Amino acid sequence: MKLKSVIFSMLAVFVLIGVSCKKANSRQAGGLTMEPGVLSVGMEIGYPPMEYLDSDGKTPIGFDVTMAKALGEKLGLQVKFIDTAWDGIFAGVSTDKYDCIISSVTITPERTVAHNFTKPYIGNAQSLVLLKDSAVKARRPEELTGLGVAYQAETTSDIYMAKLAEQGLKFTPYEYDKVINCFDELRLGRVDAIVCDSLVAVDYIAPEDTPFEIVWQGTADEVFAVCLKKGNDALTEALDKALDELFADGTMRRISQETFKMDMVSPARP
Repeated sequence: MKLKSVIFSMLAVFVLIGVSCKKANSRQAGGLTMEPGVLSVGMEIGYPPMEYLDSDGKTPIGFDVTMAKALGEKLGLQVKFIDTAWDGIFAGVSTDKYDCIISSVTITPERTVAHNFTKPYIGNAQSLVLLKDSAVKARRPEELTGLGVAYQAETTSDIYMAKLAEQGLKFTPYEYDKVINCFDELRLGRVDAIVCDSLVAVDYIAPEDTPFEIVWQGTADEVFAVCLKKGNDALTEALDKALDELFADGTMRRISQETFKMDMVSPARP
């Protein structure tokens, strides 16, 4: 390589390092977010009705999307959604690929060790979903012996079924990257049942011509919250304040009514 090219390459590297450092240190300079004026949100956009693409195949919609925009408005920030595979979403926020995760993230003891969380904004339970004309007689997850059970990998449904397996339940697990795939497979008869979040299940059984039915729903013993990088206390506090305001002015109940046709948020804030 010619010397001139070497010098040019070195200068280019220094410029890139400077840009990277500026982005990573913007919060330290007093800003809440990595990019001034923008709240970047990591989201696995394939989890209706919480977050999914509109009929144009490009525009994110759903409960979490609407809420994120409302949070951005409270904070005076433009919201930018970054579609991220679920199996890498937590690593992404820890390595500053986005400011926070708003993607139906359940607060768990393990996750609170590694990340910051806001106050909860909605409650959730596990549900067992079958086809309406199914020959499956199970009415509880514990009765799924010998059956093929679909659920989204690395979610609380995955954790729930793993615990049942540890307790001796013998079933065939079908793990999918997106919950949509679980419902597609059940519709096609390739699995016998689905275990998923109740917030997701209610959306799939809502249409009058739905082929699905919820035959069991557990106790709403888990809550969703905004997830952030460990130690990002300033943005966590700002989002908490904004969430409190959205609950106080009725915005959260309105978003819930628009999405679920019922108030699913108030139980998260007893």
